[in-house]
Amino acid sequence: MPDLFVTIPEGPPERLDKALASAVPEDAALSRSRLARLIADGAVIGPDGPMRDGKARITGGLDLRIILPEPEPVETRPQAIPLSIAYEDDDLIVIDKPAGMVVHPAPGSPDGTLVNALLAHCGDSLSGIGGERRPGIVHRIDKDTSGLLVAAKTDRAHHGLAAQFEAHTAARRYLALAHGVIDAADARLRGLPGTAFEDGGVLRITTRLDRHASDRQRQAVFFDRGRHAVTRARMIEPFGTPPAAMLVECRLETGRTHQIRVHLTHCGLPLIGDPVYGGSRRASVRSLGGAAAAVAAFPRQALHAAHLGFAHPVTGAPLEFDSPLPADMAALLAVLREPEP
Repeated sequence: MPDLFVTIPEGPPERLDKALASAVPEDAALSRSRLARLIADGAVIGPDGPMRDGKARITGGLDLRIILPEPEPVETRPQAIPLSIAYEDDDLIVIDKPAGMVVHPAPGSPDGTLVNALLAHCGDSLSGIGGERRPGIVHRIDKDTSGLLVAAKTDRAHHGLAAQFEAHTAARRYLALAHGVIDAADARLRGLPGTAFEDGGVLRITTRLDRHASDRQRQAVFFDRGRHAVTRARMIEPFGTPPAAMLVECRLETGRTHQIRVHLTHCGLPLIGDPVYGGSRRASVRSLGGAAAAVAAFPRQALHAAHLGFAHPVTGAPLEFDSPLPADMAALLAVLREPEP
């Protein structure tokens, strides 16, 4: 399996394990615990050879090589779960994932995942870079988010795709239904840390994201630690009188865990139906009328990965895919668009 090469970003000296966790591309699917094992096994190579002390302080600019072992035999069992396939060839497969499907096995979701379905569909052809539980997975979307994602069927494709996601050259556009509206004249939004308006009324949100201090299942906005994250949000259509909800397009420059959900909540614009980041927000009956009940009853975060574009990692050919809104979001959108009698 090809080795992984990373360069530690410039900055103050930092522990090897922490610096490596920040420098390794997120789409390489190397968890902190797996990186710790690789360090202990002597698989992280510096200028003077293996670096086995995860607590050793290192400086920015250091070039490291990570020797990735051959993947362990996959124990996650194949399951013949129907897949909506947007594209497939010998190197990759693009899936239109339904809401409710977990991408890869994890505690609490040992099977019934996209990986189980891919193992049944692709057999042994999936890339093994992601390890036993994540074969072929280059990036992921949340369980209750619907839409497009790509999986690699060869290690060469996996590396090529991961490099594009890390370099932010892969295009990802999401459609969401959210509380509130984006207004370039809104003094609150203009004064919020990490926000700025660009041409066309696009709201650019730039922060760092890291685990919440008291809830390890959540992400939170920071400015002094965590991973750099950039989201661009553009309101497509407002709803209500006065406007109290919107259809919004979000473009990812980076792809951090829960990024859109956290960033929009940071701006006071949580997704409709989001039980983790938007639970306290209630639809305005005065503004939305009868649609407020449908908004309140929506059972998941109203987020859909609608567009995915990248260069084929082997041929270089440009590939672009679009997915229409799923039935539940389309139905809610129709209700929001209904004029009040």
